[in-house]
Amino acid sequence: MSKIRVKISHIFTSLLTLISPKLNTKFLYWRRFGKKLDLDNPQTSNEKVLWLKFNTYYKNPLVIQCADKYAVREYVEKCGCGEILNELYGVYDNVQDIDFDKIPNKFVMKLNYGCGMNLICTDKSKLDIPSVKSMFRRWMRSLQHLRLSEMHYSYIHKKIICEKFLDTHNNAAPDDYKIYCCNGKPYYVMVCIGRDKGKPKFYYFDCDGNLQREMTRDGLNAPFDFKYNIPIGWKDMIKYAEILSAPFPFVRSDFYLVDGKVVFGELTFTPAAGLDTGKLEYTDRLLGDLIDLSK
Repeated sequence: MSKIRVKISHIFTSLLTLISPKLNTKFLYWRRFGKKLDLDNPQTSNEKVLWLKFNTYYKNPLVIQCADKYAVREYVEKCGCGEILNELYGVYDNVQDIDFDKIPNKFVMKLNYGCGMNLICTDKSKLDIPSVKSMFRRWMRSLQHLRLSEMHYSYIHKKIICEKFLDTHNNAAPDDYKIYCCNGKPYYVMVCIGRDKGKPKFYYFDCDGNLQREMTRDGLNAPFDFKYNIPIGWKDMIKYAEILSAPFPFVRSDFYLVDGKVVFGELTFTPAAGLDTGKLEYTDRLLGDLIDLSK
């Protein structure tokens, strides 16, 4: 799709959200999956995430706080898990407040709102700072939540946060771990491997570290002798996910493991905005069965 068509599509869906977030969601679901969204009897994880989006998470103060990548730090602290928070270099309400001279050579800078608006810097001397500032000004104006009708983001006051770059002993990007949790019970860990090489592969494991081959295409295509060495800190990470996810019918708890140390990433309430077409039908139904909406 051309950039112009994408822009027109974004404008259309944003306007549709202003009329009715639910109407836009139904339109997006039909466009992505080619079928009607069933919010009366949701079965799959996509459907149940969308049900939660409108019925439980829309104006939930704790969800709004925990979807905010800065405010969630307070929640993590209150849960007694402050030791897993990444080191914070700065928080800025405006781009002009950023003093790049006071930031280390390596860092990660991102918005506390939405997704995909982040900068990973491994060498500040090569950074085009005026372009970076321009990019963040554009991101600060973003109304991403309108495009996908993720209205809990609309209550977040946008900030720019700067955190420590997570170095590993072999200088590779740390693997990230996305733990699917329901009411404080972690069920599956999705591991993204090889992101730094440009061709990431995705695998699901149970909480004991056993590969669930049938849950992703990469798992199905993995060689018979495929082996993933469960890293040091795995059990600690599962325990932290259990604590942080306790109040929520569903949340994906995201972490990094850096040389055995657990580092908190974020809490994700609507993965892929509940419109994940990359998820296998089997996996979508399996994860959906775990989300109990009766509570």
